[in-house]
Amino acid sequence: MFQDLTSATRKLVASLGNARQRRATGLFTAEGTKCIADTINNFECRMPLATHAWLKEHAALIPRNTCVIKATNADLERMTQLTTATDAIAVYSLPEPPKPADASKQLVLALDRVQDPGNLGTIIRVADWFGIKQVVCSPETADAYSPKVIQATMGAIARVRPLYMPLTEYIAINHGNGVFGTFLDGQNIYETNLSPTGIIIMGNEGRGISDEVAKMVNRRLLIPSYPPGQPTSESLNVATATAITLSEFRRRQIL
Repeated sequence: MFQDLTSATRKLVASLGNARQRRATGLFTAEGTKCIADTINNFECRMPLATHAWLKEHAALIPRNTCVIKATNADLERMTQLTTATDAIAVYSLPEPPKPADASKQLVLALDRVQDPGNLGTIIRVADWFGIKQVVCSPETADAYSPKVIQATMGAIARVRPLYMPLTEYIAINHGNGVFGTFLDGQNIYETNLSPTGIIIMGNEGRGISDEVAKMVNRRLLIPSYPPGQPTSESLNVATATAITLSEFRRRQIL
């Protein structure tokens, strides 16, 4: 079933680059063939918008009984949130927030005010690679359903569902579990015991973990530079630090 693109629909899709509009409408977008292919079976697809050429080649991706809106390349350029417009945009319903994961049974990643969409998307992708099923985000963390984050996750958003809540509350309801955080004065991550369960906290790009959350960390970790004592960069990118940290936790589980 096909429909022509209306002005109202074009304005709606274009507005979903704004977080308030996503919350108000309960909608978000995914753009491009790979991103749509990776997500379309994991979210409720409200409307795919695509060019005639794209539909001829990728019609099998669209769920049955879904109304497809035909659009031109010029239309898509007016709706895209990316630097370069793609040939297709899928509009999805925002999923219901997941229940807080039990950190006594699994590793949970928590993000304290991570604000760069590219970093957040990469972190979700890294979490997916290392089998993390839930990422708990402070309310100040970037919106995981923004177009730039969705693009950066490379489909991982279909498997790793973010939960937004104050980290102090999440840690409190998981009282008694290991709460790990990375600091410049922590213990060398390669020389300390790491558990297969608990909460791993990664902090803001510039300010690190906030004081109120840091007070609840009971395992302070350090990713050491190499060689010891040699001047290096001031710190690691938070997505890079997350990858190193999760890799070491998982390495211990398979030794």
